[in-house]
Parts: sequence; C-alpha cells; structure tokens
Amino acid sequence: MSDITKEPIEIPGATVPFFTYKEGETQVYEFDTSKCGPPEPMVNAMAGLKLIDGPDKKLVMINHKKPMGLLNKVGENYEIAEESLPDGRVKLIFSYKPGASESAKLDDSHCEG
Repeated sequence: MSDITKEPIEIPGATVPFFTYKEGETQVYEFDTSKCGPPEPMVNAMAGLKLIDGPDKKLVMINHKKPMGLLNKVGENYEIAEESLPDGRVKLIFSYKPGASESAKLDDSHCEG
C-alpha cells in the first residue's frame, strides 16, 4: 500500500480535477478523463503538459482508451509510458524529453480524429 498523499491543484484551462504528489524526487501531476468525451482528454492533457518543464516532473493521465489524437500530436515531444489498468482503463505517464518537450505545441488542443 502506498502512503502517497495526493493534493488537489488548480490547473489553468483544466476541466477535471488535478492532483499532485511526490514520488521520490519527482513531482507528479495526475488527472482522470476516463469518464469524459472529446475534446476533454486532449484539453486536460495539454493543460497538464505545460507543467512538465524538467526531468523532475511527470504527468499521469488516466483515460478510458489510448488517446491516439493526443499521442499523434505530442508523442515526439515527451517520453510516454503506457500501462493497462485492471478495469480496462489506460494510464499514460508523460515525462520530460530534453530538447523536445520545449517545442511541443500545447496551445493547440483540438484533435484530429
């Protein structure tokens, strides 16, 4: 069992609650859009990715499926780990990618497909 305390955090532009906590030295930001339809997963991911400005920060997204539009848009700008949850949802962990995260176009939150 983990004893991580998740604290709510205000994220400009977000439409779902965000939480933050520490994993070792890493600041983690987390949100769940598994009950949302488009464009909310993309909008919230883009808002959260703006916080990932160094190797000591990560963004965790819980979604009902793999958000292909989002991954096509920012996949080359972040390291992305994917985990299937027991209930069928998907957990994506976005990490800073030196030299690439800075060039992500995070103000364009409409999705193509």
